[in-house]
Amino acid sequence: MICPRSRLFAMSALTLVSVAVSGCVDLAPTYRRPTAPVPAAFPVVGVAPEPSTKVEPVGPWREYFGDARLKAVIIQALETNRDLRIAVANVAASRAQYVVERSNLFPKLGATVSATYGQTPTSALGGGGFSSGGGGSGVYNERLYNAKAGVSAWELDLFGKVRNSTKAALDSYFATRAARDAAQITLVGEVAADWLTLGSDRALLAIAEDTRKSGEATVSLTTARFNGGVASQLDVSQAQTVVDQARYDVARLTTQVARDRNALELVVGAPVRDDLLPADIDSDGVVLAQLPSGLTSKVLLTRPDVVQAEDRLRAANANIGVARAAFFPDISLTGSGGVTSLALSTLFRASSETWSFAPTITQPIFDFGQNRGNLAYAKAQRDVSLATYEKSVQTAFREVSDALAQRGTIETQLDAQRDLTESAAKSYQLSDARYQRGADTYLNALIAQRTLYAARQTLVAAKLARATNLVTLYTALGGGLEAAAPSAP
Repeated sequence: MICPRSRLFAMSALTLVSVAVSGCVDLAPTYRRPTAPVPAAFPVVGVAPEPSTKVEPVGPWREYFGDARLKAVIIQALETNRDLRIAVANVAASRAQYVVERSNLFPKLGATVSATYGQTPTSALGGGGFSSGGGGSGVYNERLYNAKAGVSAWELDLFGKVRNSTKAALDSYFATRAARDAAQITLVGEVAADWLTLGSDRALLAIAEDTRKSGEATVSLTTARFNGGVASQLDVSQAQTVVDQARYDVARLTTQVARDRNALELVVGAPVRDDLLPADIDSDGVVLAQLPSGLTSKVLLTRPDVVQAEDRLRAANANIGVARAAFFPDISLTGSGGVTSLALSTLFRASSETWSFAPTITQPIFDFGQNRGNLAYAKAQRDVSLATYEKSVQTAFREVSDALAQRGTIETQLDAQRDLTESAAKSYQLSDARYQRGADTYLNALIAQRTLYAARQTLVAAKLARATNLVTLYTALGGGLEAAAPSAP
């Protein structure tokens, strides 16, 4: 049973809290997303496809990359890459910090149950020969039982200090989560680029080995012709130069292929099976997405690194509200209620009720510029975050523009190099046939063979450039993560 006075006190305290909370003000500046310091559209270079009337976001990486082996390697990397694990752990830590900060919005309720036993000589109490509680003559036995529940130093957030501090922690959590998304997109792009580079160097190694074998056959044939008096020693020496160059390239590329595999496995974070590695750089079907060229720069706002920079800007904006609130009084409430009795049997009777209520108001008077300094620091940090956000947008714009610029001409380069390689192959066949019939010198055949060798190498480089360009676009456009307002954890 609760006495009317206690009931009246509880209603008054709740009314006071309700009025105080309803009258809270927010001293943080109103947040407005800054205008992106970049043009509204990306530049169009070369012979890129006609702009699409509908901006289609880049699909998830499973739809963007078509090769089953590459998909398997990416999945493995997402499970074992250590940098991504660090990013995930940072998200968990940031979320925990937000939960801690949010808890300050609510009162902490604690309960205490205690019992006190004591014995005091009656002579110390001014009595004589009095005993109590079955104790010996001349002593006073004391028993005291308490049960209390209360709130300690709960701050009424009249000026938004706690709410803005919580908002800053929430935005920091969102920024960390965006950093994790950026780390995943970067990881996928790195795995794809390293996988394609390995395939490119394996293709170059195969070309070098093929050239070495054909060169050795030519050297044997030319030596036989020299022994028969048909060819000269010069022809033999010239033929040997192709073999020596190819031997050097085979040794160099063998080392490079091993390094490429080491780089890929470092990014993946574990050994990669042989059957998941590319044998060459035939990139058709590896990267499937064909992006529309008519993209507006608004797509940059969904890039995780840009989202991260904006979340940090929001957090810095909220911290200004925290610094401003420090100029105003802090109001905290401490209260408790419970029961106290000398006997356990009467502890929970209405007559045993106790309560206390202690509001505290603290007003800063002289702080020798501490609050002004904190406010100036918060504003300066906001300016830093603003400049960082704008730079992130500009960097993203340049990365996409560069990728689109290459995409506008890469198909023309690739087609031209294919034609050049075919022409070089025909030229070598004709020159070699003329030499075999004795209608021409070996020098022309040698030049044609070297031209073909270089053309095949350049074609591999063009294929790699085309594939990595699409990978770069995947990364630069933010991996196709859909822009969505993050929800509170």
